[in-house]
Amino acid sequence: MTNTPTAAPVSPAGAADPSRWLRTYHPRAAAAARLVCFPHAGGAANAFVALSAALPEDVELLAVQYPGRQDRRGEPCAQDLSELAAGVAGALAAASDGRPLFLLGHSMGALVAFETARLLEEHGGAAARLFVSAARPPAQDWEEPDLALVGDAELVAGLRRLGGIPEPLLADPEIAAEILRLLRADHRALLRHRCAPGTAVAAPVTVLLAAADPKNSLAQMADWARHTLRGHEVVTLSGGHFALLERPAASALPVTERIRGDLARAEESGASGTSGAPDPEPLADLVRELMLEGLAGRTPRLTTDLTALEAAAGRVMAPEAFAYVSGTAGSGATGRAGRAAFDRLRLVPRMLRGTRRADTSVTLFGQRLPAPVLLAPLAAQQVAHPEGESATARAAAATGVPMVLSTFASRTLEEVAEAAGDHPRWFQLYLPSDRAVGESLVRRAEASGYAAIVVTVDATHLGFRPAELDSGYSPFLRGTGIANFTSDPAFRAGLPADADATATVLRWAQISTDPTLTWEDLARLRGLTRLPLLVKGILHPDDARLALEHGADGLVVSTHGGRQLDGSVSALDALPAVRAAVGPGVPVLMDSGVRTGSDVLKALALGADAVLYGRPYVYGLGLDGRRGVEHVLRCLLTDLGLALALTGCASLADVGPHVLANGDLR
Repeated sequence: MTNTPTAAPVSPAGAADPSRWLRTYHPRAAAAARLVCFPHAGGAANAFVALSAALPEDVELLAVQYPGRQDRRGEPCAQDLSELAAGVAGALAAASDGRPLFLLGHSMGALVAFETARLLEEHGGAAARLFVSAARPPAQDWEEPDLALVGDAELVAGLRRLGGIPEPLLADPEIAAEILRLLRADHRALLRHRCAPGTAVAAPVTVLLAAADPKNSLAQMADWARHTLRGHEVVTLSGGHFALLERPAASALPVTERIRGDLARAEESGASGTSGAPDPEPLADLVRELMLEGLAGRTPRLTTDLTALEAAAGRVMAPEAFAYVSGTAGSGATGRAGRAAFDRLRLVPRMLRGTRRADTSVTLFGQRLPAPVLLAPLAAQQVAHPEGESATARAAAATGVPMVLSTFASRTLEEVAEAAGDHPRWFQLYLPSDRAVGESLVRRAEASGYAAIVVTVDATHLGFRPAELDSGYSPFLRGTGIANFTSDPAFRAGLPADADATATVLRWAQISTDPTLTWEDLARLRGLTRLPLLVKGILHPDDARLALEHGADGLVVSTHGGRQLDGSVSALDALPAVRAAVGPGVPVLMDSGVRTGSDVLKALALGADAVLYGRPYVYGLGLDGRRGVEHVLRCLLTDLGLALALTGCASLADVGPHVLANGDLR
């Protein structure tokens, strides 16, 4: 951590006199929690007076007062952000009364809040949640100019553009001069401060992103996921850079909801005898958010109807690319059967179950995930968007959904790992006929932090896909989707020194899959790695048992999205028999045909532990890049949470055949 002591001392001045650092504008002695607010560069504690007044009686606001700010009389500023964080941490320790602390920082204050949360943890305390506003992640270069080199007039014009400072203050020469002095001093400290990419706090992080902020975008917010060990979400606020402060009533709503939710979960955890900090809230309340946007005359960029994304993508994607993504085998019967299987099942709503908010979390192979959903491995995503799998990985990290990266990706294992940061990810493997290349891919996945290997066994022969054949289009033969091979030392060792692009593609076509594979090859793969090994493409219970006998740790029931065998049994129809064959202790996932949150619930009711979600997110990628993928996933997970609650399920443990009509007969 640059400019940050590894064992930061508690500030003696702060510890002796908390009032030097903290101000309370609306004391609420009976409040259940305290919200500690950190001002922006050049800002003072009174920036949060209106927000304090907007909070309900069960939340008390403590405003951080950086030394030298209240009277603006030229007192020295802190030299770096670590000094401020140490002072606040000491003051909070001295003023502690046992109530949970929620930290909220705006702009530069977000980084001070992050450092304060880290220091509290070092000294045995903890923040319940970290809210950040108008701030890029702490390991990210803010790419801002040195304000010492910016003239006063230009700087004042920039402040007017951002808002947040009343015009009468900027019009007063003496006040404006003091504001600029403080701003420049804070900005110097900001430019010097950078934390290591892997630095994280235990508290979940909620990013409050102003929709019209000219300085910060949704794309910049994903890396906040790197800096929390719990959960990360982005909540959109209406307004500009200072929306948090200028619209306190609207800002108080999502903040209060999360504080109350965390307190309720902590209380439930204590009542059940479990320990630990409150569970993260993985998603913003999408329904409420979109309704508020509607009041302002704004509608979503993309439809929230997840079954309508395919048609929308077909209108904007290149015809051959859309044919590749959407195409199925033969007449399309398997693809239609996959959807028909979900449509045949009916859920039974249950009433008055006291389910305020359903817990969608699940644990797979020792790793807790916020929802029973992973992104299915879809190849060559660059055909949908230039950023391909890198955009998908960032969206997955932002929404808490692990990504399963395809062997045939258009971005390398390493590139996608960098985009995903610390977020969980798995690697899907097609076993090549060149065993050295297969082993090299496994080793690279291990080295790049992939947490499981998913070996696909249903595509040793390519299915008969008319949409691709009629267009004469294969992304792979055009060099898209083979990045993991062209970057692989074992693959390149098999190329002649003067190999051109054509020779490289031909070599890929020769070795990328192996139609001679047997179950013994799965056993050999098992011997290569200690990572959890799942077998994808299982539809018959005997194959499920054979997979386990040859080293598999889990299964994925799948028809490859209907792209392999025309007229196949649907994955959902095959799921109950596979589950019965392997028993309750083996992780079983499924894909093919999943479109909505209700579909996910139906799969769970028939025995799946989780689903792999496929084409809809690639349609989102084609429609709006990373933002499109995030939108699709937020819709899916919001829909799933509501489906659980409406069927009377407080958590996934409550899901079973009984949520289905005639479920007791299955």
